[in-house]
Amino acid sequence: MSSRKPNPKAGTVSQRQLRASEMIRHALVEVMRENEIRDPALVGVSITVTEVRLSPDLKHATCFVEPLGAGVDTTDVGGHVDEIVKALNAHAKFLRGALGRHIDMRFTPDLRFRHDVSFAAAERLNRLLDDPRVQADVFKPLPDDEA
Repeated sequence: MSSRKPNPKAGTVSQRQLRASEMIRHALVEVMRENEIRDPALVGVSITVTEVRLSPDLKHATCFVEPLGAGVDTTDVGGHVDEIVKALNAHAKFLRGALGRHIDMRFTPDLRFRHDVSFAAAERLNRLLDDPRVQADVFKPLPDDEA
């Protein structure tokens, strides 16, 4: 039987992690704007870095990205999100090197890119809330207590 106590702070994010994550997010946006990566999947694609999550030791960063126009099938990006994220992960070491010149940290974290699905989830929720059946339930008149 293990004598280890559960960590009450497990799953929480420190202020240090949050500050470093935001600093890395801003620097990564600058790096991606300044350096053109020569990859067919990334040509002409604008990428938004929505969030960066750092490991507690600040050595690994998960970067959530959303290619501009990714949810619209009529754009060049539509339907190619997986290819774009794969290309970013293929160039993660190059981006890490360029990022190291923009930030002042002891270690430049390893970068891992993931597609940010929160926009799609928010759009789905908005569609559900706009459904006439849901609207009928939300704005149902309350029974009159005086009758």
